[in-house]
Amino acid sequence: MKTISRVLSPLLIACLVLGSLPVAAAPAPASGLISTQEALAQDRVSADRERIQEVLSRQDVQDQLVAQGVNPAEVEARVAALSDAEVRQMADQLEQLPAGASVVGVLFAVFVILLVTDILGLTNAFPFTR
Repeated sequence: MKTISRVLSPLLIACLVLGSLPVAAAPAPASGLISTQEALAQDRVSADRERIQEVLSRQDVQDQLVAQGVNPAEVEARVAALSDAEVRQMADQLEQLPAGASVVGVLFAVFVILLVTDILGLTNAFPFTR
């Protein structure tokens, strides 16, 4: 057993040393590590770009762009050229815009809520529900 360990020990040591040389000789990355906040910011920017592209690819938006005399391909090129800050600002503005919500939409929502509560007997707003 001692003779086997005398032969194998230097062989194993040499294999471990030679196996770790390529890792030690590899060049270090130039940019270093990125923080979690930077990674999340990049994910958010890419998600915002996708959302903007999704809104611009809708047919009703395309029709309005053509009606205004704007080429949709030019719009896509300009969106692709936006900086990260501009993309974030545009996505924030998209979220603040009402998505088809208007006075009619609000009135319809109030009507449906009152209708459901009237059917359940919680209110007495509509006489036709009885």
